[in-house]
Amino acid sequence: MNSGLIFDTKRYAINDGPGIRMTIFMKGCPLKCVWCHNPESISPKQQKLYTDSKCIACGECVKACPNQACELTPKGIITDSELCRLCGKCAEICPSEATQISGKYETLETILTKIEQEIIFFDQSGGGITVSGGEPLYQSDFLLELLDACQKRDIHCAVDTSGFAKKTVLLEVARKTDLFLYDLKMMDDKKHKKYTGISNQKILSNLVELAKTGADINIRIPLIKGVNDDEENIVQSAKFIAALAGDKKTVNILPFHNIAIPKYLKLGQDFDLDGMAEPTESEQQQMINKFAEYGLEAKIGG
Repeated sequence: MNSGLIFDTKRYAINDGPGIRMTIFMKGCPLKCVWCHNPESISPKQQKLYTDSKCIACGECVKACPNQACELTPKGIITDSELCRLCGKCAEICPSEATQISGKYETLETILTKIEQEIIFFDQSGGGITVSGGEPLYQSDFLLELLDACQKRDIHCAVDTSGFAKKTVLLEVARKTDLFLYDLKMMDDKKHKKYTGISNQKILSNLVELAKTGADINIRIPLIKGVNDDEENIVQSAKFIAALAGDKKTVNILPFHNIAIPKYLKLGQDFDLDGMAEPTESEQQQMINKFAEYGLEAKIGG
């Protein structure tokens, strides 16, 4: 039985598919979007998070570390990354939760136990589970086991994906998935490489093939002012989505926000806005109107 590297599980989620849901966040993503609001999801490995404002300088983590990787300094705890083995003993003993480990290997049995406790809420609301990330297709073997187990229990399954995976993997996942939340960042390949680190060609071609299967797909577009809010990108996105096979797709517009900055600080990483900004309500409405011109229903959030 496979284990999955999970960095968070959110109960009573209402924005990741229909009804009340449990969203399972899997670690590891091939994209490195500069606006990512879950930076701890990108690495396919466990990571140590540290919040200096929570640290009470008790020194318990220093004592607990078997590799002497932690040092208490006037600026807080400093961790020697070469000595740290991410055993998690520092996080276990930290009384203020200033130190945490992002990512925990969980078996299918463990996750199913959590899911089964939520079935009453799923049944009453028409909800289910949503597997997100990171990129859930990055851990495809575990994802397929999880989806298969949930479908046998008649639990609605949604997958939130960038679509960057082998086509065979995506189509295999499609056979066990009730709803896709498919991320579409931008249409221009050069800009896509600049802001995410990879080409969008596989993402676009996979979306075309997925639509041909008749899969239920909601398109998710992060709207970042200064990055992908230009009219050319919006028009090209609308044309591409409108031409997909099957029923017209619902478009969920996800306005950029910078509330993830503290997460970058916890990881010891810098976050540069680099011209990115939150779109105004008027700009969001303009995008909704433009999609409507192509027969597409677009709405904020979802």
